[in-house]
Order: sequence, then C-alpha cells, then structure tokens
Amino acid sequence: MSAETPAAPGQFVHRRLQFRAWRGTRPFWAGLLVLLSGFPIMYFPYAHLKLGHLTLTMGTPAGAGSLIIGVLLVVLGISLWFQKHIRVFAGIAAILLALVSIPMSNFGGFGLGFLPALIGGAMAVAWSEGVPPAPEGAEGAGPVQGGAPQAAPETAVDGTSEPNESNDLSGTSPANGANGRHSAD
Repeated sequence: MSAETPAAPGQFVHRRLQFRAWRGTRPFWAGLLVLLSGFPIMYFPYAHLKLGHLTLTMGTPAGAGSLIIGVLLVVLGISLWFQKHIRVFAGIAAILLALVSIPMSNFGGFGLGFLPALIGGAMAVAWSEGVPPAPEGAEGAGPVQGGAPQAAPETAVDGTSEPNESNDLSGTSPANGANGRHSAD
C-alpha cells in the first residue's frame, strides 16, 4: 500500500466499533488494570535510580518473588481479556498477589502496582456479562406498555387448576407425615 492509496472509507470506524463490541463482552478494564499493575511490581526491585553521581539500588531479598508476582499479574491480565470464563479465579488471584506484593516488592511497587491490581481484581470478580438487547420486533412478547405484569394462574403438577394440591414430588412434605425424614423400614 503506498502513501497515495486512500484507506477504505469507514475502515477506522468499523475497526473501532469491532473493538468496542469485543471490549464489551469481557472484563476489559479489569484486565488492563491487572496487566499494568504487574510492570511496577517487576521493575522497582531491579531499578537503579541516579541522583547526580549517586546511584540508588532498591534491590530486595525477594527480587525473584517480585518478578514472579509481576509476571503472574501480567498473565492474569491477558487471560482476563481472552478467557472471560476464568474471571473469578483471575480476580481473586490478582487480589491475593497484590496483597503478597506489599511485603515482597517494595510496598507493592510503591502502590503503583498494588492499587491497580487490587482494583482490577475486584472489578474482575464483580464483572458479569450483560444481557444482549432484545430484537426490535419483539415488542409483542412482553407486557402491555405501561401496564403491570400479570401473575400466572396457579396450576397443579398434572395441569389442572387446583392450586391447593402439593407440588412436592419428593414425598417429604409435612402434609404426608414424612417431614423430610425417611424411615429405615
């Protein structure tokens, strides 16, 4: 493609809408926060800050532990994007790793890694997939606009309209004397 070849009309808008649709079907922001929280946790234990001619090394005895925590947070963030069914596990694991990063890696990357991991993990646990919108032509399926929903008539198990009959199929209702206990006879 040369510089003079125009892009397809609306291609950017189409890709942006595709990304928006993809992002809406998964805990995207939780994954982004968890992913980004891993980098400061990995970086600060190995960082060398220079102040003029003075070099400060913030190495910790648990430098390898910080590296493992940071890599796990990055992997959990990516897995939240592409494996949305493990959101509860990944969210709880991110919260636990964020808490472990406080003593292991310079107070969780000086809070720059701890807080996003904690918030992202909580967002992942709390996320639920939205209900898809109803089709435009499905107006006749619901109740009348502005009216209250009507209760369904009570029917027995066999389809008759005798509501006083028991719907208990286990045979353990207090009405027949079993009261939830079975005898060994």
